[in-house]
Amino acid sequence: MGLENVLLELVRPLCNHPESLEVGSAESEDGKEVVLTIKATSSDIGHLIGKKGAMAQSIRSMMSVASILAEKRLSIKFDTINQ
Repeated sequence: MGLENVLLELVRPLCNHPESLEVGSAESEDGKEVVLTIKATSSDIGHLIGKKGAMAQSIRSMMSVASILAEKRLSIKFDTINQ
C-alpha cells in the first residue's frame, strides 16, 4: 500500500464529505521526498487542520511511521477544492 493510499484511509473517516476528498502525490527528482496533498471541501480542511494545527500535526506524526518504512521524507499539504 502506497503512502497516498495510507493517507487517504487515515483521513477519510474524519471528513463530512468523503466523496469530495482527493489525495495526490508528487515525488522529488532524486526520489527521496514525497509531497502528499490533501484536497477537500473548506469545512473538511478545517476539521483536518484543527485548532492551532493540532489535527494536522497528528496526521503528520502518524504518517511519519509510513514514511520511515518507505524510506522517504514526507511533506503533507492541505488545499481546498473549488466548488
